[in-house]
Amino acid sequence: MNGVSAYHETSVGTQSKGRIIVMLYDGAIKFLRLAIREIESGNLMEKGQYINRALDIVNELNSVLNMEAGDEVATNLRKLYLFMARHLSQANIKGDAQMIREVISLMEELNQSWKAITD
Repeated sequence: MNGVSAYHETSVGTQSKGRIIVMLYDGAIKFLRLAIREIESGNLMEKGQYINRALDIVNELNSVLNMEAGDEVATNLRKLYLFMARHLSQANIKGDAQMIREVISLMEELNQSWKAITD
């Protein structure tokens, strides 16, 4: 019975963390879509605010990576998060909606993986 209890606790804890990650991805994607809308409307200040909110989420996802336990997966995620941060910073400077779409595409792929794990 102890083994089953331990498994259940671990399962619930992992799902909970996974769900938080899914929520973070969902939020970042939402902000990036809003940023694209603002670029297309010519609202540069609002665009920057939405990109910065998404960047905050990307930076948070990066900062909580457990590099020791995550091994190669964590290393690859870190590389992706750093790429996303650079790409979004450039998109913000250039007002480039396509660069934002590229990051959204990456985030949607990662988010689908997390959803599959946590469901």
